[in-house]
Amino acid sequence: MKDIKKSFQDEADSAEQGFFAEFWDFLKHNKKWWLTPIILVLLLVAVMILMSGSAAAPFIYTLF
Repeated sequence: MKDIKKSFQDEADSAEQGFFAEFWDFLKHNKKWWLTPIILVLLLVAVMILMSGSAAAPFIYTLF
């Protein structure tokens, strides 16, 4: 029982992982590789939305 408490305390005291490291661990351990293309497309759309208000907007509109 003490080993479990010590292990739990060690995990609680360890440094916090970043969002991307935690997401990568989630993909790796749960074998959710099918999420990768969905996330990439969402990130691409977000970048295009952010760039639509910039000087790159005319170049983005020509893609469609």
